[in-house]
Amino acid sequence: MIENVLTILQPFRIQDIFDIAIISIMISALLIWFKDRASRFVLIGITLLGVIYLLARFFHLYLTTIVLQAFFAILLFVLVVIFQEDLRRFFERLALLGRFRKKLFTVAAFNESAEIIAQTAADLARKKVGALIVIQGEDPLDRHLTGGNNLDGLLSQSLLESIFDPHSIGHDGAVLVDGNRVMRFGCHLPLSANAAQHGNLGLRHTAALGLSERSDALCIVVSEERGSISLAKGERIGEVANASALRIELEAFFAKRMPLAKPRPILLWLKENPREKLIAVALACLLWIVFGYQRETVRRDFSVPIQYLNAPVEWVLEDPKVMEAKVMLMGTTQAFELLHPDSLKISVDLKQLRPGIQEITLTQEMVKTPSNLSIAGIIPERIKVVTSRLLPLTVPIEVLTENKPPQGFAVQTITVTPAEVKALIPRRLRGKRIRIMTEPLDLSLLDVQKIFAPGLRYPSDIQFAGGKTPVVRVVVKTRPDRSPARR
Repeated sequence: MIENVLTILQPFRIQDIFDIAIISIMISALLIWFKDRASRFVLIGITLLGVIYLLARFFHLYLTTIVLQAFFAILLFVLVVIFQEDLRRFFERLALLGRFRKKLFTVAAFNESAEIIAQTAADLARKKVGALIVIQGEDPLDRHLTGGNNLDGLLSQSLLESIFDPHSIGHDGAVLVDGNRVMRFGCHLPLSANAAQHGNLGLRHTAALGLSERSDALCIVVSEERGSISLAKGERIGEVANASALRIELEAFFAKRMPLAKPRPILLWLKENPREKLIAVALACLLWIVFGYQRETVRRDFSVPIQYLNAPVEWVLEDPKVMEAKVMLMGTTQAFELLHPDSLKISVDLKQLRPGIQEITLTQEMVKTPSNLSIAGIIPERIKVVTSRLLPLTVPIEVLTENKPPQGFAVQTITVTPAEVKALIPRRLRGKRIRIMTEPLDLSLLDVQKIFAPGLRYPSDIQFAGGKTPVVRVVVKTRPDRSPARR
């Protein structure tokens, strides 16, 4: 048993530690997120199937692996529908990371808010006045709320009682409280689709439950029929006994959603949700064993292009040039799965060029490869390059044209600026005619005068000073065509 464990750990790398740690954090965040969600049972079932699939792959159960692969391919589209609301909430939370939506509260501040809300709810319940109070958590609520009026007033008992007064226009809607501010009143909330599971609920209770299913907000409902206080959070709704019990719930909510400005030690973080974090580490290790465990080493050969770098402008490589070489790489199958062959290149530095024939050794340092792959060899080990210094030459620009001028016009003059350019040519072209021409100019576009900025055509082994192709301008002037019309 110990020998098997040591065999597995033998190829363990520092990258694998980070790999497992990142996946563990992602899985634990997912488990904690779905911990109190109604859809967690669907996630548990999918997780069990995932574990079976991993075990099937590890023990090479061919039929089980193929069936589950087909199942997961279809399930991916189904999950988008099942977890649509949860995914939306997740990405909203992700977008809020690093943004400070609200200031940190002192103990006195959120205790005062909790006391005001609890006392107001108790007084309204005693008078049998209906009320619906929403306390915002971390999730944005704008897309869930419809109607209502903006207020942004300081939270107080008199303000809440005036809003829920039966003679007030907005008393039938919900009040949105964010910290110690009343942000909106008279809002309408989405109704729950699972209200039947909680018995005969009124409209306010159904709306409070609906919002708690879609966000982390805390909803307080005062029933005008029974004079009771209910609390909806985390897809659940239930009555609270009195104002003291409600205040305790509110203080716990504020303490969790708006913590004090006090850093939490890492040990305390590790103690929170220990079961989910242990499961996440176990699943991450299992995933690493199935997908990331470095097994036997294989060799693969690649035809890799050679790129010549840092060649001085006044030098040229004569043809034929060696354009590619075979690179033999060693590594695991998993490492090759992450490799993009197009990214492989052999970089040959020509900074120390000398004229004539030179032999260059292709070394491993010239090939940039991932750290989990090694180079077993390069064929050929050496390449020959023939270099020569380029000679300066002044070459006139030839203007090419196509089509005829419009009827009634004839070309008077064609002026190109500059009229000639300085080029660098290989020694073997010395004494031969070198032509540098413009792209054809369409004379059918002419009127009195037209200015063109054409590209240049020139042999591929010609270079220019600075490594940039010159920019030319051609001015074509016309005159009236007095020649007799052709019949």
